[in-house]
Amino acid sequence: MSSSQFDSSHSTATAGLTNARTRIVGNRTGFLADAIITLVRFFRAIGEVLSAWFRRVSSVVTPLGWSMLFLVPAAFVFGYGLGWVELVAVAFAGTVLILIAAAYLIGRNAFAIELTVGHSRVVVGDRATGLITVTNPTRRRLIGVKVEVPVGRGLAEIAMPGLPRGAAFRHEFLVPTTHRGVLAIGPVRTVRADPVGLVRRELVWTTAKELFIHPRTIGIPSTSTGFVRDLEGNPTRDLSNSDVSFHALREYVPGDERRYIHWKSTAKTGTYMVRQFEETRRSHLVIALSLASANYATDEEFEMAVSVAGSLGARAIRDARNVAVVVSEKTPEFAKRKVLAVRHLNTLTRTRLLDDLAVVEHAESALGIMDVARVAADEVTGISVAFLVCGSLATPTELRAASTKFPPGVEVVAVVCDPETIPGLRRVAGLSVLTIGYLEDLQKSLARAAAA
Repeated sequence: MSSSQFDSSHSTATAGLTNARTRIVGNRTGFLADAIITLVRFFRAIGEVLSAWFRRVSSVVTPLGWSMLFLVPAAFVFGYGLGWVELVAVAFAGTVLILIAAAYLIGRNAFAIELTVGHSRVVVGDRATGLITVTNPTRRRLIGVKVEVPVGRGLAEIAMPGLPRGAAFRHEFLVPTTHRGVLAIGPVRTVRADPVGLVRRELVWTTAKELFIHPRTIGIPSTSTGFVRDLEGNPTRDLSNSDVSFHALREYVPGDERRYIHWKSTAKTGTYMVRQFEETRRSHLVIALSLASANYATDEEFEMAVSVAGSLGARAIRDARNVAVVVSEKTPEFAKRKVLAVRHLNTLTRTRLLDDLAVVEHAESALGIMDVARVAADEVTGISVAFLVCGSLATPTELRAASTKFPPGVEVVAVVCDPETIPGLRRVAGLSVLTIGYLEDLQKSLARAAAA
């Protein structure tokens, strides 16, 4: 159960952990601390239930409507109690307005509404649009209404005119793609409200559509990563009795497989001779992306890091290499200990990898680069190349410590995203550190490293 195990066997179980529990009770684990956390979680759950109920009711009754529901009974009480005819008149007028508003909540227009999104996936900054088509399938004229389309956290409002029978209304709207993520578009709803604004009835007509906004990536030539040892499955110095790279002949010893006997040499020497091979190592890439906020100085650094992971992963998938892309897991808010785990992203196709990268976000409680390297080294077997992707706040000491988590012979490349610095390459024992200021620097830095 390595994907969700707690770091309970280490003295650093709470070192560097920041979540809701540590903010409330720090590192305390006694009965009083647990009781406080239980109360906080209970009141938070109650608050969520009340909030959901209030949102449901407030979606129909406006703040003005709530005010009217309070003022009308008060006007009746004080009007009759104090003998103020004016207040009684106001109370009856308010009652009439409430009844008229209630009438607007009855019935449903017979529209046929369709929502179409031009593309299901775009890259950050690309143009994306949605199209609403409203038709009148009835034999009578339908009055105009206001149409609303939620777009992420925003809202597209459309004033639809009245439609004669059989008529159609089309409206195209822009979808913002400035931020990476999965954008929910819709559902389309029509809004009916009374003239005064006491009530508001929303009728939902379509299901929501999802638009994946992928991180920006760049093309990396396959040869640009040739500086990484064993990337092309080059032979090692280790000898093997069975592989694909022939090395030499030797005398037969008990236990050798007979299919490797070289009969021509056996006939010449009069002694059984068998083929000896060199072990080949097929490249198995690991791309580890840190989601720890402590590793990044700005959101710009994090977005660049996501783009780097996507570019490297997409290149590896295109080259049909064995590749694993992992990101930090987050420790739950009320967990007592740090969770040592990583999440494996889908690398079956480039599209699925970018879909997963579209939704990753940094967090205070996510594992740092050193822990990510440690877990990745434990979970992924046969690693030959490891890319560690992080921001400028990851110190050289942390990067060196992260590189030591991998077995000997693994080429470790740390890609540090820092828009405030000049691109560079530093090599230390078992570790290459590429520092990039722009995403385009990744291609140049890899090419420079290959030529070095």
